[in-house]
Amino acid sequence: MRQFAVIGLGRFGRSVAKTLSEKGHQVLAIDVGEHITQDISDEVTQAVCLDATDEKALRSVGIDNVDVAIVGVGTNLEASILITLNLKEIGIKEVVCKAISEDHKKVLEKIGASKVIQPEKEIGARVANSLISTSVIEHLELSDESSIVELVTPKDFIGKSLREIDVRARFGVNVIAVKRKIPSASKKSEEEIVNVSPKAEDTIKKGDILVVLGPNENIEKLKKKQ
Repeated sequence: MRQFAVIGLGRFGRSVAKTLSEKGHQVLAIDVGEHITQDISDEVTQAVCLDATDEKALRSVGIDNVDVAIVGVGTNLEASILITLNLKEIGIKEVVCKAISEDHKKVLEKIGASKVIQPEKEIGARVANSLISTSVIEHLELSDESSIVELVTPKDFIGKSLREIDVRARFGVNVIAVKRKIPSASKKSEEEIVNVSPKAEDTIKKGDILVVLGPNENIEKLKKKQ
């Protein structure tokens, strides 16, 4: 079980803190707003009201014991930068930060952030990609060059095995999972099953969703099969 600290409990920070806690991890939630920490206190391991730009205050709550610190402070750039510097000075090896702009991201990376997330930009890109093509169910960018995408199965793939389709040779992408809906035990509804790492002999059926991984330009070629 890993120990996490989440600093800044806006919508992003609170969502991260709650999700980590629900997954069974220990979470130290920190914010300057007393009412905010009180509100989340029942949902995390510990919630503390303090100014995280104060290194001594951070040390006083045992921040040096956590494995990962997430800085959810975004709009206050000075606070975001100072908190990140404090965490690095304290010796936190993995510091994940939220950024609100490219310049903000560059600064955080230069001062040692392990990973910088731009939630609004990433969500916007996913929504835009899903709107561009009706065949796209979900789009997750891994980098500027590659993505994982959920696609509606092209008509001419139906009834064929993955070996026959051979998307790796034809399109330069890999099918890493196949999602399929089947009748539930009561037969009154459907439930989704996910075939992770499908075999070459597995046959694709109508309604299947292909989860593919590969370069963005190759994924675009596959989308055109729809």
